[in-house]
Amino acid sequence: MGMDFTGRVAIVTGAGGGLGRQHALALAARGAKVVVNDLGGAQSVVDDILAAGGEALANAASVTDFVAVQAMVQQAVDAWGRVDILINNAGILRDKSFAKMELADFQLVVDVHLMGSVNCTKAVWALMNEQKYGRIVMTTSSSGLYGNFGHSNYGAAKLALVGLMQTLSLEGAKNNIHVNCLAPTAATAMTAGLMPEAVLAALKPEAVVPAMLVLAAEDAPTRTILCAGAGTFEAAHITLTPGIHLGIGGDVPEQLAERLAEVTNRANETVPQSGAAQGTNEVGQAMAAAGGVSA
Repeated sequence: MGMDFTGRVAIVTGAGGGLGRQHALALAARGAKVVVNDLGGAQSVVDDILAAGGEALANAASVTDFVAVQAMVQQAVDAWGRVDILINNAGILRDKSFAKMELADFQLVVDVHLMGSVNCTKAVWALMNEQKYGRIVMTTSSSGLYGNFGHSNYGAAKLALVGLMQTLSLEGAKNNIHVNCLAPTAATAMTAGLMPEAVLAALKPEAVVPAMLVLAAEDAPTRTILCAGAGTFEAAHITLTPGIHLGIGGDVPEQLAERLAEVTNRANETVPQSGAAQGTNEVGQAMAAAGGVSA
């Protein structure tokens, strides 16, 4: 078994069943000590890990409660001295078209998926910086990356996690904190009844786990969006086209409308290393057009 997590301490949220359970079991099977977090069902996963000879603790904190999340992190530190890996997996669904959705359901999904991940990440951030080691996995979704009908709340929260990952990967780089996103397609309690049985059978949560292990490993990449489902693995990227410079004349709106296909042309697109790349490209083209030195 090449990927070894012996000596590492992991927290997996939403790990009482489904995908989170498989994440916790896989990390423990490869040597990690695991805090299994879930509002219900965590102890049964801990029992399975202990029965297999691993080490684990149960925790029932809600990821929306920062004080409880801080106590969860302290529980891990008290038991094992550190936290190396955080898998932000906890989530819920409240699916409806935007026209029919209550704002309370929108807020609840954002609170659990986005703010729950923020709370857990904030609770380990100082510790990981002090340790000069950390591996954090945010659970994003194709609903956030590309959209899905009835998922305005879920999609908004999930894409926000990509933005969080992009910035934290930059801020954590100096202290060896790698932050990535996992976009899973898996049959879980959240997806029951949403897909045909044959499709659900192919989408076993276990098939997503290898992607999580790669993103949580010592040699993990950073700023990567890894997609996984049914044993297939892909990567998603947020790209920037070269674009065109039109200046600030009065007819620029008309020019832009006429030449929009050039702007959206994906030939020679890049994956910016930070948000500054957009401004660098824009100013560079403006200076070149004015006869100045390109940025």
